[in-house]
Amino acid sequence: MARRRKRKSRRRQEGRRILEHVPQYSIESGEDKPVTAARKYIKSEGILPPALLLVKRNEHTTDRYFWAEKGLFGAQYVEENHFLFPSLRIAREDKPEVVPLAASTH
Repeated sequence: MARRRKRKSRRRQEGRRILEHVPQYSIESGEDKPVTAARKYIKSEGILPPALLLVKRNEHTTDRYFWAEKGLFGAQYVEENHFLFPSLRIAREDKPEVVPLAASTH
């Protein structure tokens, strides 16, 4: 039986593209739970939002968190709901507008 490919959400893909423009920090969780390690790192380094934290749990698993003005969120949630985060509107507006050729004035 042939496997069906999972449908990719356009909204999540757009959110992933927006998060690519946010500063990223990679850390190891050590003895702490990943979210605790992320919070400790944010506090110790004085990281300002928006930021993406990649917390390596073990050799196979990396948890992704988004540091926003409102707190710490899972990156997947932020990808799907990027329009709820004011700090990501700036990243979205930085993209250059594509002007159709018919609209240009020669």
